[in-house]
Amino acid sequence: MISALSSGRILVVDNDPAVLQLISDYFGEHGIKTVSAKGRSAVARQLAGGDPSAIILDLRLGQDNGLDLLREIRKSSDVPIITLTGRSRDDVDCVVGLELGADDYLTKPFDVRELYARFRAVLRRCEKGWSLRTRDVERGEYRFGGWRLDRRSRRLTDPQERPVALSKSEGKSKSSLLKGKNIDE
Repeated sequence: MISALSSGRILVVDNDPAVLQLISDYFGEHGIKTVSAKGRSAVARQLAGGDPSAIILDLRLGQDNGLDLLREIRKSSDVPIITLTGRSRDDVDCVVGLELGADDYLTKPFDVRELYARFRAVLRRCEKGWSLRTRDVERGEYRFGGWRLDRRSRRLTDPQERPVALSKSEGKSKSSLLKGKNIDE
């Protein structure tokens, strides 16, 4: 997956131009293209073009709330996300970010080499199938390995967002199997 990223793009969301440039330069030296966004509307425009290979998201975006943005991204995507925060490691933002679906985090100031190493580690986990296996109980939706199962509508879609036909009994049995269970089991 890491070598496949040279043809992909990393979305870097931060309102500090120096941070955007630092990440863009360092990742570019390693053959990884980055695109930047400074706020919610710019992120929406970037995501409208398709999911990036990964997102590096600052949780403090001025008027925009990075945690709300993380929550919005997670509603529709399992893209790997590393969050950045300017607060200390014992801050609740890091914990809440991880609970909302971030794959890793760093506090500012950070060493760009450490960010790159964490980025590669997240991608290795994704490549080995350890990526997010999320279950959104409130919406009745399960996501795993790019697949999506909506329990309420009994719809299954593959990683390319193509619908997969389920009989009534398959929809019920898959739903009951996943309900309250660890999807990886």
